[in-house]
Amino acid sequence: MYDPTIFDNLKVVFENEVYDLDNVDRKITITNRKDVMDFAILAREFAIQFTLEDQKDITAEIVLTASLNDLAGEILEQTEEGLGCSLVLRFIKSIQNVERCKEIEQALKGIWEDGINLTQTLGFNYGEEMESYSNHIELRFKRKINEAHMHEIDDFLKHVLLSLEVLHRIGIE
Repeated sequence: MYDPTIFDNLKVVFENEVYDLDNVDRKITITNRKDVMDFAILAREFAIQFTLEDQKDITAEIVLTASLNDLAGEILEQTEEGLGCSLVLRFIKSIQNVERCKEIEQALKGIWEDGINLTQTLGFNYGEEMESYSNHIELRFKRKINEAHMHEIDDFLKHVLLSLEVLHRIGIE
C-alpha cells in the first residue's frame, strides 16, 4: 500500500486550509497554484498564490518543497532528524520609495520573529518611465517542517494574512 510522504501530507493540509480561506471564509482569492515533480533533480514543489479578497494590490505565495535527499531519507527510513520540507513565503508588492524596504523588513520581522531569512528584490521595466518598483519579498524559513507541525498551519496562515494587511498599509501611509 502507498504510504504518503511528509510532502504529500503537508501539501494536502496547506491546500485544504487555503481553499477554505477562499471558498468558505471568503478572505482571499486564489490566483494561481502549481504542483510540480521535477524529474531532472527528483524534487517536488507545491505553490499556491493568492491575494486578500478586498486588497488585490499584494500577492502572497506559499511554496513547499522537498528535495531528493528529503524524499529518499524518508523512504529509506533514515533518522527523523532533519527530514521534512522547506517552506518559503513570497510577497509581491509595488512600492514608489526604496526607503519603504526598511519599513517592510521591520514589519515582517516583527510578525515572523527570528525564524526567517528575509530578502527583498526590487525591479522595474527598462525603457518605461519609472513610477514604482516591483518588490519581491521572500521569507525563507530556517527550519524544515514535517507532520509534527501540522497543527501550526492555521496560525501560520493567520500570520500570512496579517502580513498581507500590514504590507498593504505600508503602501498607503
